[in-house]
Amino acid sequence: MALESDSVSSAFFTLKRDELVPAPHARGPWSPDMLHGRLLGGLAARAIEQRHGRPDLQFARLTVDLFRSSPMLPVTVETTLVRDGRRIRVADATISTDQGVIGRASAVLLRRGEQPEGTQTLVTPAWDEPPPDGPPVRGGGWTPPFDLWRVTGWGEPGPGRVWMRESYPLVDEEPVTPFVRAALAADFASPLSNSATDGLHFINADYTLTLARLPVDDLVGVEATGHLSAAGVATGQVTLHDTTGPFGFCLVTAVANPAPLGGR
Repeated sequence: MALESDSVSSAFFTLKRDELVPAPHARGPWSPDMLHGRLLGGLAARAIEQRHGRPDLQFARLTVDLFRSSPMLPVTVETTLVRDGRRIRVADATISTDQGVIGRASAVLLRRGEQPEGTQTLVTPAWDEPPPDGPPVRGGGWTPPFDLWRVTGWGEPGPGRVWMRESYPLVDEEPVTPFVRAALAADFASPLSNSATDGLHFINADYTLTLARLPVDDLVGVEATGHLSAAGVATGQVTLHDTTGPFGFCLVTAVANPAPLGGR
């Protein structure tokens, strides 16, 4: 399978002393001077993994709170080990600029062990979408700074589906780890689950990624599996896939935004 990519080596952030300085393509779709929220979740995942990850522990949950929009400013990420038990480790991250705290994250790591015997009463099935074999989607008002293949069209009724692949390093020339890759892809749960036929009317305030395992390759498939909204408040959920099957879920909460994004 040969996939075309427009990737270049320019990372989203450059580490200078203790600060992460954003590149121009780190901006989000809502405003040209706003950092993309998916990158903040990725930075939190990176910091927690580097400082608190362990080979015998599985990252099982990452919750990212995006409670303040940030302009394109240098970012710092501080972490705290909250709990270190025999079967569980919990770590927090605080994401800041010189204007103050812009987000926070909490991760739960669980000890791997023997899989229980027996048959589960419910198992999420693998989706029926083959990996992409052509170039990623390009064009439109805001070009995603990652490779994106739309399996379903924007605004079509029913569950939205996409394949994604990171095309830039997150920091300097560091490889994007499977956990960071999942954290970056998880933010796409909001536009995929909260889209309407005339565009995206909700901007997410957080997301919670849960993982049974880590993705095995560069491609991550995202499938919208639920949306509810009332009085301008929404919640959406997606299932995350790789080329071998489903590996996790993501749940988001979102608030109505006066200026919708995209549309036809």
